[in-house]
Amino acid sequence: MQDLLRWRLCGLVVLMGALSGCDKGASMESFGGPTMGSTYSIKYVRLAGLPHPAEVRVQVERILADVDQQMSTYRSDSDIERFNNLPANHCQKMPAPILELVRVGEQLSSLSDGSFDLTVEPLLNLWGFGPQAREEKVPSAEALAEVRQRVGHGHLRIEGDRLCKDAAVEVDFNSIAAGYAVDTIAARLEALGIHNYLAEATGELKAAGKKLDGSPWLIALEEPRDDQQVAQKIIAVDGYGVSTSGDYRNYFQQNGQRYSHTFDARTGAPVLHTLASVTVIHPSALMADGLSTLLLILGPERGWDYAETHDIGAFFVIRADTGFITRTNQAFERLVGKKTK
Repeated sequence: MQDLLRWRLCGLVVLMGALSGCDKGASMESFGGPTMGSTYSIKYVRLAGLPHPAEVRVQVERILADVDQQMSTYRSDSDIERFNNLPANHCQKMPAPILELVRVGEQLSSLSDGSFDLTVEPLLNLWGFGPQAREEKVPSAEALAEVRQRVGHGHLRIEGDRLCKDAAVEVDFNSIAAGYAVDTIAARLEALGIHNYLAEATGELKAAGKKLDGSPWLIALEEPRDDQQVAQKIIAVDGYGVSTSGDYRNYFQQNGQRYSHTFDARTGAPVLHTLASVTVIHPSALMADGLSTLLLILGPERGWDYAETHDIGAFFVIRADTGFITRTNQAFERLVGKKTK
C-alpha cells in the first residue's frame, strides 16, 4: 500500500527505555516488518500461558494483508481500486471494513463542512501527489474545474453491502486506513490476552498498559524538519491512539509558493496556511488518524477552535518567521497524564 509511505507523516518515535523483568515468566516481545509501503512494529509484554510470538505475528500480518488487499490504491486488484475504476452510476459489493471507513469518512466530511473528503484522489493525481500522478505542478483552471466534478463524498452511498457512486469518484483511505489497522491489531492483541502493548503501523499507533519494568510507553513527537528527526515533546500513553499529520515531507514549490499534499476538498487545492503538523490523541487510533488530518486541513486558527470546541486532545506545530511555535491544549495534556518534556 505504497500510498501510506508517500502520504503519511511518521512523526512518532517510540522510546523503549528499560526492559528489566518484574513478573515471573514475563518477557518483552517485539517484531515488525514492511507493510503498506512503510513498516509496522509490535511490542508487548508476554505473560506465561499467552500465545507464542510467532502465532501473534501471523495474526497481526494477516490483518495488515487484509487492509492492503481491501484498501490499497497502489494495487489494481484491491477492492477499493476495482470500485474506483467503475464508471458513474455503478455499485460494488464491499467488505464490511470498507463500508465502515466510508461511514467514518462521511462523518469527518460533515464535521469539517466538506474540507475533509475521501474522494480527493483525482485532485491529488492532478497536482502530482497521487498514485497516478505524472508531474508536480499547479494545474490549469480548466483542468481543475473538470476534476472537481469527480470529487465529493455526496457522490457516494451505501446500499446494504454495496458501495455505489453517481459520479466517477475515486476513494482514497490514506487518511484513516492505518489508524483502522492499528485499532484492529489492538483488538486482536486484547483478544489474545495481551494487555500491555504498543502497536504501530506507518506511524499511527496505540499503546496500552505498561512496559515490562512497569514504566509507561513513551512516544516522542518530532519537530518538523526535512533533514532529520528531532524529538520535540515526549508523552506517556496508556489506552489511546496517537496520530501525527503534517505537510513538511511531501510538497513542491512553484514561483515561490509552497504546495503540500494536504488538500481542502472545498477549494480543490492544497492548503496554504502556516500549520505544519498536528498530533491528536484519542481512544480510537482510527479517529486520531482522521482527526489529525481534519485539523491540519482546517489550519492553525480554525483547527485549534475546532479541537477546543470538541474536546479533542491536540498538539499543534505552526510555522513562524523564526522557526516553529507549538500549542498544546488542555485535553491533550489531560489524556497523556502529565508533561514529560
